Amino acid sequence: MKNNIDVMLVEDHPEYRETIEFVLGKEKGIELSCQFGNAELALRSLESKPLGEHSDIILLDLNLPGMSGLEAMPWFKKYAPESKVIILSQSGRDADVLSAVQCGASGYLLKSCTMAEITQGIRCVNDGGATLESGLARFIMSTLRPKLSEPASETPLSEREREIISLVGDGLTQKEISSELKISIYTVTDHLKHIYEKLGVANAPQAISKAYETGILPSGKKLDE
Repeated sequence: MKNNIDVMLVEDHPEYRETIEFVLGKEKGIELSCQFGNAELALRSLESKPLGEHSDIILLDLNLPGMSGLEAMPWFKKYAPESKVIILSQSGRDADVLSAVQCGASGYLLKSCTMAEITQGIRCVNDGGATLESGLARFIMSTLRPKLSEPASETPLSEREREIISLVGDGLTQKEISSELKISIYTVTDHLKHIYEKLGVANAPQAISKAYETGILPSGKKLDE
């Protein structure tokens, strides 16, 4: 049984890799086990490992030399289906981040985020939540605004499920939601499973985007933060 959150970093800038390595090296409960400068080398490493020995979290830059992070996403999901991918993006790549979420990314952060926000995001996603950088959340909202102006169809979610997806959208982990609502973490997990099934999505970021798009979550929620 793993004691630490095992992290793989795929990032082509040596200075940024060194910064993340330094910060995670001091972070209790998180271990940066491997790092690569391009997607091809990372995928080759994953392909050679048996299932169950992959990292818990993959920090993936989108703007990589050779195969981009977006192009590599399906292969990461194929070779390491149990790993959760957090996208690291420059602000100019927001549209690509949206595409990456549709490919199965569990979170997305701008590189302008603080290291504390990145480590918090790692813990949040590892606990089953979603990490949603506020700038990207605003971008999602501006992208979805035309759809949000349309009357929302009848929501398929129960009142409790809407409450839970709203808390996930606020960045709470399953443990924090359990504490907030005074229900067991197993109940939270069960509700999330039903939410994903009802919305036809695979993970928390997709569920949140779908909730905004369909009007389940109000459009002003993230913009007012």
